[in-house]
Amino acid sequence: MLLDGSQASAATERPYDILALLGDRSTLDRGTSFHVEEAGTRRELADYRRLRQDVFVHEQGLFEGHDLDDRDTDPRTLVLVAKDTAGTVLGGVRLGPVDDGPDLGWWAGGRLVVAPSARGLRGIGAALVRAACARAEAEGVLRFDATVQLRGEPLFRRLGWRAVRPTAVANTPHMVMRWPIGRIAEQATATKSALGPLLAALPAPPGFVGDDGAPVPGTDVIAACDAIVSSMVERDPEWAGWCAVLVNVNDLAAMGASPLGLLDALGARDAAHAARVLAGLGRASRAYAVPVLGGHTQLGVPAALSVTALGRTAHPVPGGGGRPGHAVRLTADLGGGWRAGYRGRQWDSTSHRRTDELRAMTGAVAAARPAAAKDVSMAGIAGTLGMLAEASGCRAVLDVAAVPRPPEATVGDWLTCFPGWAMLTADGPGAPPLPAGPAAGAVCGELTTGEGVGLRWPDGEITEAVASTVTGMGAA
Repeated sequence: MLLDGSQASAATERPYDILALLGDRSTLDRGTSFHVEEAGTRRELADYRRLRQDVFVHEQGLFEGHDLDDRDTDPRTLVLVAKDTAGTVLGGVRLGPVDDGPDLGWWAGGRLVVAPSARGLRGIGAALVRAACARAEAEGVLRFDATVQLRGEPLFRRLGWRAVRPTAVANTPHMVMRWPIGRIAEQATATKSALGPLLAALPAPPGFVGDDGAPVPGTDVIAACDAIVSSMVERDPEWAGWCAVLVNVNDLAAMGASPLGLLDALGARDAAHAARVLAGLGRASRAYAVPVLGGHTQLGVPAALSVTALGRTAHPVPGGGGRPGHAVRLTADLGGGWRAGYRGRQWDSTSHRRTDELRAMTGAVAAARPAAAKDVSMAGIAGTLGMLAEASGCRAVLDVAAVPRPPEATVGDWLTCFPGWAMLTADGPGAPPLPAGPAAGAVCGELTTGEGVGLRWPDGEITEAVASTVTGMGAA
């Protein structure tokens, strides 16, 4: 749905057909003679607003004089229009952030209109609604609402929208409706949902179910082990080597353990590829000042990389130590940017940091000793919070507006990406922040009774991000 440079140039040569990009077969298979695109000229915007004037002012009498408001002058507002083969605007819809503050991923659609001559079996209204939903999700939106006239409610229900509550606009009954966006739940499910049944037969140390590391019985040693996705080892070997150190040191840090050393197991197609992986691993080992103690390397095999980390603490911090009433804090390194090739999925906040900065962050949990801690994994901030809550036997509520976030990242991307270094902690209200050097921290939610993760918005409404448990492993 978003245009990159090559798509933008192509869009100037031919209509940018959102229905085709959506694969909207239900509309395209009718042999439809219209397409949907973003309004790109003043004339198209004027034609859309003229349709609104004709329908909402003259035909329906909802407004006097005009129906324009401050959403029309907000530069972030997008307008999608349906056009016939001659370029005539047959209908349109607008969408954008709900208020004038920072874009928190809460958008609203509105002013859906179809010309009287184009109504009926052509499906223009439904196509515009589907296109708006897809565009909102492509923009990283996590809450998408619309205030719909009662006559339009059946259409929205048929398209999968859910009714929230009745309201009135221009003294006319309307229904507030919401498009269900399952991005966070899908991310958590894809990465973690199979763990409970899969690992049920394996023993876990009491009190440390689902933790980032495991206390070695009879010692003060913490062991952690993480593998890197094979496709990443294949296509980005240096970064894979760096991340193998990063994720394992983070696992130790979440338990308040000081790192002692690393062991690596590497498979590679040839020596040249192995050397690139080991170069990234060695660079990270030096940056974190954590030695590689040994390992195993095999050539002539598919790409594979896993690292085991050993650390030490006499008092490990559990991931399941939270309780109802505890405050949730996110502490994250907002420096850096999206890793090339992983935009919206992996934030690189570590590769430019000095050793003293990295050690300050990885030692923060040990210094503050909160009741519970988990480093943010591939489940993202919201999914990892769900795991902390699940291990604690709680539900979590996350205040979207309070989450520390780099300005370059949408809320949707930030809550679901791997953020480099980020730590979720739970502790009593008023507990001190983590002394994490360059990282930023803020209280941004709380644990309550129940299960799952809710997102609390500035209007006080809570939407479900994760309806149930994340891993199925249960409370620690």
